[in-house]
Amino acid sequence: MAGTFGATSTTDDVLKGVSLSGKRVLVTGVSAGLGVETARTLAAHGAHVVGAARDLNKARAATEPVRAGATNGGGLELVQLDLASLASVRACADALVAVGKPFDVVIANAGVMACPKGVTSDGFETQFGTNHLGHFVFVNRIASLLKPGSRLVNLSSAGHRYSDVDLDDPNFERTPYTEFGAYGRSKTANILFAVEFDRRQKANGVRATAVHPGGIRTELGRHMSPQAIHQLVGRINAASAAAGEAAFTWKTIPQGAATSVWAGVVAPADEVGGLYCEDSHVAELAEGADTRGGVRAYALDQAHAGALWAKSEAMVGERF
Repeated sequence: MAGTFGATSTTDDVLKGVSLSGKRVLVTGVSAGLGVETARTLAAHGAHVVGAARDLNKARAATEPVRAGATNGGGLELVQLDLASLASVRACADALVAVGKPFDVVIANAGVMACPKGVTSDGFETQFGTNHLGHFVFVNRIASLLKPGSRLVNLSSAGHRYSDVDLDDPNFERTPYTEFGAYGRSKTANILFAVEFDRRQKANGVRATAVHPGGIRTELGRHMSPQAIHQLVGRINAASAAAGEAAFTWKTIPQGAATSVWAGVVAPADEVGGLYCEDSHVAELAEGADTRGGVRAYALDQAHAGALWAKSEAMVGERF
């Protein structure tokens, strides 16, 4: 595999010496944090980035460094996309398809985390509806723009270990709601979507993978109080100590975005396709609630991925 990288590798580390001139990359969630950094490093290496965001005014301000640092023909354009509204998702996707310019990489980066119970404009539980169903419809609607050799990168999280998807009650209509239980479901769904998309598209030369960026202080955690974050880190460190692992440390934003760009443009496609990556390498299977790293087997189960795909189609009323 090209290069040896780890938890402290940055976006500039993994893309050192890589030219992306002539490449088109779509990144969702470019109004803050990882999305902005992902767009920045791609444009700095020559890629033309199409950045999607719900709030375009916020995105324009946040992406000034992206435009300023673009080189070798790289650049940025913005499109409006609200993943919590299927009307917005379909309008954005249809507009891109109408333009007809293909993408080399799609990085499904946007999302929400550990928010209070709520619903999207279509009545889906907020985290599952935004993190999974919004991207599910969006990516499938623009799939014709993914040419042979292109890739889909779904941002998941180590938070997938909190819970598997519940195909019988995806909207918590009967199950007691917890912020991290819902987040875990949505992040497991991100992995399973990549697994099934990869299976369906592999014969077309298109691959898909899911990644965990690591723990980073970004706007994603805005629904968590400082006390809740402190308690969460305390629980993680207690489990790490019991397992003989090193204490948890926060990543910088460039370190957090590194795995996305590594999986999207650096790693050999056959080595990451249909899998889950962390710290710029493919993660190993790991079970148990106290294990910080690795991927749970239920998140890579092929039959489970197919069942989620069918359930997602039924929920959104669209077949792909």
